[in-house]
Amino acid sequence: MNTLLNVIWLVLAGLWLALGYVAAGVVCCVLIVTIPFGIASFRIAGYALWPFGRTVVDKPRAGAWSTLGNVIWVVVAGIWLAIGHVVTAIPLFVSIIGIPLGIANLKMIPVSLLPLGKDIVPTDRPFAAYGA
Repeated sequence: MNTLLNVIWLVLAGLWLALGYVAAGVVCCVLIVTIPFGIASFRIAGYALWPFGRTVVDKPRAGAWSTLGNVIWVVVAGIWLAIGHVVTAIPLFVSIIGIPLGIANLKMIPVSLLPLGKDIVPTDRPFAAYGA
């Protein structure tokens, strides 16, 4: 079922969202200081392409630098990416088959706003970030 949902997601919303994350990642990597933001953006782009069967968990050793980076990220790119999720979720809710996709789209908003200190792991191993 995850594969079917991922294929439908890829066609209807995933490709466009991933392109937004890749664009943000390229801009961040051009500026040397913001390379960690670019890496986080590329990681989330992969998640935006194929979200079903994966989940976002907190990294166990994320510290104050992640918090500071997230504040900067929200101002520079996070708010725009979150708006992109809302804009793509609205048409998905119109059809019956799109409702689970719209819900998944809205569930991606927290990681689009605060990507640092997060890890994307398979759903069947949600504690993989903790070494379990």
